[in-house]
Amino acid sequence: MQSILKKLPVHSGNTAISMAVLFVLLLSSCKKDDTDDAQQYKVFLPSNFPAPTYDLTQNPVTKAGFELGRKLFYDPILSRDSTIACGDCHISFSAFIHPDHTTSHGIDGLFGRRNALPVQNLIWQSSYFWDGGVGQMDLIPLNAITNAVEMDEDPVRVVAKLNRHPQYPALFKAAFAGQDTVSGTKMLQALSQFMAMLVSANSRYDHYVRHEPDGILSALEINGLDVFQQKCASCHATDLFTDMRYRNNGILSDFTLDQGRHEVSTLPEDIGKFRVPSLRNVAITGPYMHNGKIKTLESVLEHYASGVKDSPTLDPLLKQNGQLGIPLTTEEKQALLVFLQTLTDQTFIQDERFRQ
Repeated sequence: MQSILKKLPVHSGNTAISMAVLFVLLLSSCKKDDTDDAQQYKVFLPSNFPAPTYDLTQNPVTKAGFELGRKLFYDPILSRDSTIACGDCHISFSAFIHPDHTTSHGIDGLFGRRNALPVQNLIWQSSYFWDGGVGQMDLIPLNAITNAVEMDEDPVRVVAKLNRHPQYPALFKAAFAGQDTVSGTKMLQALSQFMAMLVSANSRYDHYVRHEPDGILSALEINGLDVFQQKCASCHATDLFTDMRYRNNGILSDFTLDQGRHEVSTLPEDIGKFRVPSLRNVAITGPYMHNGKIKTLESVLEHYASGVKDSPTLDPLLKQNGQLGIPLTTEEKQALLVFLQTLTDQTFIQDERFRQ
């Protein structure tokens, strides 16, 4: 706006004309700013993805709502002693995982049982976490807030702290018209507005399948894609790279310490089953598996080729014709590793909107 004022010539003989021109320019500039903001805070819905499962019309993303959600995501005030924030275990430059941590560290230096899943493309899911224990995106933060080894806090106390805070009441009022005080519902909706924007769909693979500029894969990468479609896509399905199901992938044979999906469903057939994670950004989201047991992608492929452990609920796809695992030649492994690199989304990782 200041640049417009500097450039506009004003002469005593045509003051009225100048003021009229200034008024038009101010209006057009404001309209452009509003349009830019609307685009910047519009959820990206890629053409190669299915329709979202989260109803964005019930909690539309706004600039004020998104920025409030981001502030909450990175604020340790959500934890009992204000030492742990969501962003401590979901770090933006690593596609929102906890890099180099087998399991995440919570309050008082405590360790959880499971590896932190990436926070990306959540609006396409209908259940969350390794065991699917949460069925609505708006409720995701409650899992971490109330978990004794994560944030160990009571949501009622969180709301009370936010209401006493010198900034939050005004921020909530700006994000949710007529909301004079902080409520638990609006807190969760603000966090959901932030998480809804975390869409990763601009990798080289995406440009390739959408026939966009820079969408060129090498012969080896295309070979890896072919191998992937033949031997991996049954579980890592669609361009979300997950079938959203829960499977026992043979990482363990004894599930005494963590029974996975069974802890939610109580069904015996679910013992040892865990969510099939998306492979988006997989090259930078290690360590891998629900317990973080495998450190590298090379070791992941070795596990499926020769390290699968048998158990009563082992996925049938990993036990065919009396053989455990997925047969992979050295050449197929190399091609797969090269292809998986094409799923890294640098635009997502480097997006300044998502950082603290």
